[in-house]
Amino acid sequence: MGKPGARTVYRYSDEFKATAVRLSALPGVLVRDVAESLCIHPFMLSKWRKQAREGAIVTKGVEIDREVAAELKELRKLKKEYERLKLEHELLKNRPRAWSRSFWVETHSV
Repeated sequence: MGKPGARTVYRYSDEFKATAVRLSALPGVLVRDVAESLCIHPFMLSKWRKQAREGAIVTKGVEIDREVAAELKELRKLKKEYERLKLEHELLKNRPRAWSRSFWVETHSV
């Protein structure tokens, strides 16, 4: 069930759409990351990518800011590192219980 009241509909320029499509086409960059950085839904970006393939959005001649592209790549790298560290943290957090159980079994076995 939706929220009551008027619905806000955002309109994006063709230049914005083309830039988003070009950013999402960079190697090593995910559609999800580009959409998140532009504050749009990933499905919207996927729709724009489809429109660009069909020729409805012209992406040729649109300049990509190298700084933005580098920032997206760095964001992806940091997300991977964060996920790895989060997993390590969970493993280490549960480790003392396993160590204490094995120690108790070793010291109390007859």
